[in-house]
Amino acid sequence: MSRALLDWYDRHARDLPWRVGPAARAAGVQPDPYAVWLSEVMLQQTTVAAVRDYFYRFTARWPDVEALAAAEDAAVMGEWAGLGYYARARNLLKCARAVARDHGGRFPDSRDGLLALPGIGPYTAAAIAAIAFDRAETVVDGNVERVMARLFAVQTPLPTAKPELTALAARLTPMLRPGDHAQAVMDLGATICTPKRPACGICPLRTPCAARAQGIAADLPRKLAKAPKPTRLGIAYIGRRSDGAWLLERRPESGLLGGMLGWPGTDWAETEPVCAPPADAEWRDPGAEVRHTFTHFHLRLALRVAELPADCTPRCGMFVAHRDFRPSDLPTVMRKAFDLARASVGCD
Repeated sequence: MSRALLDWYDRHARDLPWRVGPAARAAGVQPDPYAVWLSEVMLQQTTVAAVRDYFYRFTARWPDVEALAAAEDAAVMGEWAGLGYYARARNLLKCARAVARDHGGRFPDSRDGLLALPGIGPYTAAAIAAIAFDRAETVVDGNVERVMARLFAVQTPLPTAKPELTALAARLTPMLRPGDHAQAVMDLGATICTPKRPACGICPLRTPCAARAQGIAADLPRKLAKAPKPTRLGIAYIGRRSDGAWLLERRPESGLLGGMLGWPGTDWAETEPVCAPPADAEWRDPGAEVRHTFTHFHLRLALRVAELPADCTPRCGMFVAHRDFRPSDLPTVMRKAFDLARASVGCD
């Protein structure tokens, strides 16, 4: 099965900016561990389509791990804005600095060595070890779980089935070209063995696939029912000083949106928010509400806007000059708030 999969991969591998394709590998081109690591961190719970442009921007601005290690935190967080799961960006910097400081700018070439780095867990360590260094490690993401569940007709629902699916994937991981094998299984899940309407007729593993033989491929993997997401409420205060400067705050390093720029406001809770505004002013309701969904909850964010006097002394936050303010540096939920409120504060 691994041989059939690699033959298919050699012909149909996706062209991805962080990947060294089969033809290049055969010609002796080796993957760049920095590119593999950066892409794997970006791809966690994020699609290839969403990551591609971010990867281009990051590698253009910081072409290697030492350049990234020397970057300012705010610059990296600003480039990451909109990609979500912002703890990844904080860990990215910690990891880059550890590699530059403790490993001479070279990533460890083993799973255990990679696991010792900040922000690298079992999946990412296995992926880097396999793809960048051709170690025979088992790489299991959502695509791989789906392929294994169908190939072996595993009826146990996820997430309970994870250990069983990992063991099955390990059985198929070859000693020869394990990095290409890992990417081949992921490509198969992304392009043929898709969540809905899998293209079983052109799958290189259609003959041994137990779920196809039983006519249940589209029903697998089974999943346990998820609990409904709660809804949290909050208020964001968008203030602009008479000289055009914006009142912003940098969120604490820990917690949701940690280290990112945002608008001062209340905590997000399931009860009605109560909070004093960040500065004395005539705050008004622009008649708009931000609705945003995070992994574990829905958010409804009420807005309050105000024009602030030149001598304003805020109780929290800081003023950022209009020329230095880039809405693209804001995380998605804060950018939504800006887009809804900008006309109300004289920024059409």
